[in-house]
Amino acid sequence: MKTKHHETAGGVVIDSAGRVLAIVRDIEREGEVRHEVRLPKGHIDPGETAEAAAVREVREESGYGLVEIIADLGEGTSEFDFRGKHHVRRERYFLMRLTDSAREAPAPTNDEEALFEPRWLAPEEAADAMTYESERDFVLRALNFLEQREEPSL
Repeated sequence: MKTKHHETAGGVVIDSAGRVLAIVRDIEREGEVRHEVRLPKGHIDPGETAEAAAVREVREESGYGLVEIIADLGEGTSEFDFRGKHHVRRERYFLMRLTDSAREAPAPTNDEEALFEPRWLAPEEAADAMTYESERDFVLRALNFLEQREEPSL
């Protein structure tokens, strides 16, 4: 099986109430409809920084473009098989603060992204709600970072 490598970046976005931004969709996979709860993320374009890609992906997938990066949450790797290929995806996430709740229409770049709807989750529910383990880990990293900060809020 051929292996395809991906470099991606995304955001764990927190609003003024401490809620976590998720994007949700129902999508067909292998003949079954799956409900997915995800973090916004996507491919890093050539010449683009991971930070710029993360902010762009949050805007494209959720419509929330007024965010500020607070911290680099590091990297992780996920592997999966899809459509006859083995995929190795290096993911980098940033903790972001929503600076303005104004929301534009999302700007999906493909039909699958167009299915996403933004949803704000309570912090105590956010990690468990994520469909994929790697994204659960990044939500936990973000919440742990916030707990260890000296400031009581963003």
